[in-house]
Amino acid sequence: MIAGVLSIPEALLLGIVEGLTEFVPVSSTGHLLVVSDLLGLSGPEIDSAADTFAIAIQSGAILGVLWLYRVRARSVIRGVVGADPAGRVLASRLVLAFLPAAVVGLVVGDAAKSALFGPVPVTIAWIVGGVVLLAWSPTPRTGTLESLGIHGAVIIGCAQVLALWPGVSRSLVTLVAALAVGLSLGAALEFSFLLGVATLSAAGVLDGVRNGADMIDQFGVAAPAAGLVAAFATAIIAVRWVVGWLGTHSLRIFGWYRVGLGAVCATLLVAGVL
Repeated sequence: MIAGVLSIPEALLLGIVEGLTEFVPVSSTGHLLVVSDLLGLSGPEIDSAADTFAIAIQSGAILGVLWLYRVRARSVIRGVVGADPAGRVLASRLVLAFLPAAVVGLVVGDAAKSALFGPVPVTIAWIVGGVVLLAWSPTPRTGTLESLGIHGAVIIGCAQVLALWPGVSRSLVTLVAALAVGLSLGAALEFSFLLGVATLSAAGVLDGVRNGADMIDQFGVAAPAAGLVAAFATAIIAVRWVVGWLGTHSLRIFGWYRVGLGAVCATLLVAGVL
């Protein structure tokens, strides 16, 4: 393979896209698939490296959320080692919510990728998810992270399985499920963010072991590093914005965005651009 297929500007663009969309209910995977396709970064000779690059730059977004929620993350870590009872309970709920997607992903992940990782399934998921958000009016809830029970954590975890379909959005389904089991919007957002950190970290480690050397061989070190830094900075901006926005607004803006983006992609598909 030839290193340097991915330029620094392209890596920065993909990192920005990742950071802005990973923890927002619009599907970062869908965005990266479409943008990569438009940049010509697809094909059997680089697909595995490109997939690993996408997962690698998620590390930047993860670090951004860990920085913003470092107090809660520290509590979870202390809970794991038995030094924080509240953190231990939250850690157990995160494990329960993580397991369904982890198990299903290991069993059907390759088949799902072969069948669903393309612009047509992504476009369908964007539009369907957008319609759901536009039609859904959640009842305000007051549940805290401390009140989340085992049953609720499992429901959120089962909902996360749906995000194996690119374009659905892990953030969307976990946020909607968290609200459905009674968490307040603030608590639902925080749990979705923390679950995302756990899920993406596990996926990153697994794929890094499998294909990390291939990615470096294909793209070098500088481009992935640039994408990671860009994802870190833009994830902080995006998470702060979405928390502030949803403090006074509904989720409908994301519904309109998804439907509009899906319509644009459908047009590009018909025109043969995608």
